[in-house]
Amino acid sequence: MIPIRARLPALFAALIAFVAGPAHAAVFDPETFTLDNGLQVVVIENHRVPVVTHMVWYKVGAADEAPGETGLAHFLEHLMFKGTDTIKPQEFSKIIAMNGGQDNAFTTHDYTAYFENVARDRLDLVMKMEADRMQNLRLTDAVVLPERDVVREERRSRVDNDPGALLSEAMAAATYLNLPYRRPVIGWDHEIRELGTRKAIGFYRRHYAPNNAILVVAGDVTAAELRPLAEKYFGPIPRRDVAPRVRPKEPPHHAETRVVLKDARVNQPEWVRNYLAPSYTEGESKYTAALQVLAQILGGDSSGRLYRSLVVQGKLAAGVGAYYNPASVDLTEFTFVASPQPGVSLEKIESGIDAEIAKLLEQGVSGDELARAKKQLVAQATYARDSMTVAARLFGVALATGGTADQVESWPDRIAAVTAGQVDEAAAAVLRSENSTTGELLPKPAS
Repeated sequence: MIPIRARLPALFAALIAFVAGPAHAAVFDPETFTLDNGLQVVVIENHRVPVVTHMVWYKVGAADEAPGETGLAHFLEHLMFKGTDTIKPQEFSKIIAMNGGQDNAFTTHDYTAYFENVARDRLDLVMKMEADRMQNLRLTDAVVLPERDVVREERRSRVDNDPGALLSEAMAAATYLNLPYRRPVIGWDHEIRELGTRKAIGFYRRHYAPNNAILVVAGDVTAAELRPLAEKYFGPIPRRDVAPRVRPKEPPHHAETRVVLKDARVNQPEWVRNYLAPSYTEGESKYTAALQVLAQILGGDSSGRLYRSLVVQGKLAAGVGAYYNPASVDLTEFTFVASPQPGVSLEKIESGIDAEIAKLLEQGVSGDELARAKKQLVAQATYARDSMTVAARLFGVALATGGTADQVESWPDRIAAVTAGQVDEAAAAVLRSENSTTGELLPKPAS
């Protein structure tokens, strides 16, 4: 339910690549409208099967929490399944399952999303239920406090017992000096312990409003069919005053940082490096398309420079990749990840990657590499239009982080327009040592 931010680029690089397609061609042809109460609605038609993906996105995540309340956005995600006046605690998912559907939710630093996959003739039911919990969530100590223990156990099992997750937390804290992305989505345990009913209700009332939400429905439905349902169920919910997102600014970085975590539970060492990078909405956004192409050239797949150099030729790494996710409210990261072959030190892995970065900065990318990277991104899009889930997530992420539906649709054109010179310029701007945090995950020798 909680993506670790350091792992997000791998997911979204794949999703973003899915929307590639022939230049000047529409990708999903969404229809959009906004209800009088401010709810944004996106409809993406896909009539292959009589099924729909229904998603409600709230423009609030862990980065919007007050200091000392880490984990509150994720905690409320759990509590949204605790019932209303008409739905008993824990009954929401049971009702979806009884109607042949699946549901879940997830929280990141920038948004919280709730989704259901159901037959199209159950869409009416799902919309009624989601609209109900948007305004009628009922929370008492009897349901809140036990769920707090569930979240604490989730942290213990998914983070505290996972050295890789602990390294991700430590790297986030080192990568960002001032932005709230340095705090974990799931929260610090000593602060989760202090979360309670009053704080949860306050967070819900401040952020869960139709004018702070996006409804995305993809599948066997048209906008003409969906709009009356949206107006019927979500339309009567009154808009509320929602404070604008005000994030602190990240200061310039002047020193590279290094995080080393040694743990006896580590079986496979790992090397990670984050470079602070622009997003679609913050920093030098002109570089975003070029950085996506750069990630593909360096480490997008087995034809990437890093794979050929460290895995095929050097026999140093068991796996290596480069990832970049520009869909973020604030700055983001350009990330390298590598795991060594048995007996190979992380120093050799780092030297190999540094050599490839230096070669790139000195010689630039070739026209052939650029063309191949674009083709690879386009090839990954072959089946994207058939995926309701991918479509719904792409538009939800875009709108929840300050983008527009048109920006999703125009993505192929922006990728097609990238030149080798722009990739070289973006690499030089981002891949700077003072802009980096390097992480090492190592086994701890027996004492």
